[in-house]
Amino acid sequence: MTDFYIILWAVVPPLLLLGFYSNRIPTSPSVMRLLFFFICGAISGFLAFYLESAFENAANQVVTWRLIQRTFFGVILRQILEVAPIEEGCKLGAVFIPIYYLQRQYRLRTSTIYLFSLAASLGFTAQENWVYLFYGFYGAVSILERLISIPVHAIFSAPWGYALAIFFGSRYLHRYTDLLLKSWFNSVICHALVNIFSLSGRFLFPLNLLVYGLFPFFLWMYWRLEQLLRRVQGQDAIALISSHKPKQRHTQKLLVALTLILGGNAIFMMFVALRSFLNQSQRFYPDAMLFIVSRLFLSVIFGLLSWFIYRYLRQLVHHRRYF
Repeated sequence: MTDFYIILWAVVPPLLLLGFYSNRIPTSPSVMRLLFFFICGAISGFLAFYLESAFENAANQVVTWRLIQRTFFGVILRQILEVAPIEEGCKLGAVFIPIYYLQRQYRLRTSTIYLFSLAASLGFTAQENWVYLFYGFYGAVSILERLISIPVHAIFSAPWGYALAIFFGSRYLHRYTDLLLKSWFNSVICHALVNIFSLSGRFLFPLNLLVYGLFPFFLWMYWRLEQLLRRVQGQDAIALISSHKPKQRHTQKLLVALTLILGGNAIFMMFVALRSFLNQSQRFYPDAMLFIVSRLFLSVIFGLLSWFIYRYLRQLVHHRRYF
């Protein structure tokens, strides 16, 4: 793959997703401002890359850091102490610093600040895509895997992006400092958990079962991003739990969890099937097509079940609201 096509695959999909979110907000800022924060996010990605390298070198001088990372405990340590805080800190700085100076001249809307955080996160994703595709980290990284991961950093950053919008939207900034710090810490923990889930497949049973929690967790975080997007625009959140009786609320919470599990693993199986189909070496294995078709069929069934549960919960909310 040539450098030009690597740049296209790295940059164009995140920009398209940024355009999608920009069109959903009626009071969206100008394209140039969005591109500015997109570039700031990409620069923060390079900064995070070098900070992580510096952390690795410093840690190796104190302990056998590379050997520790081969264990599951080492993976957890690396994600919590190094990867998640550095990357989320760099993204937060890429949004906080420009907004701090812009806020002196302009009164930015909460939806605008939230969109800026998404733009910076997608810029970070573009830089990460380029690094993975150009250097081929962790083996031959496919285009499909990078496309799947495009919204991931935006999903991670949604809590502190919302808190940042509230922070700068208030005249009394000190009142929301704790909210900003807690939201950033929430993003760090979610970031670390996702990476731990995704890396658990390298280990033996039962640790490799954690990978089945990856896409349900993704689905929940994406739902949270959408809810926060509605909130910064002054819209009502989409409710799925409507009952006031404890027993019924408990049942509805279980149905929401079931929706996430079924829907998330339907996406996961779809991803595994498509990756197997695109891999030419696996395509000609005995019963390979049967495996792919069966996984696609199960994905559709689980996806439909999760959708029916979701529609059922929405109808309960509608019924309670109007009757």
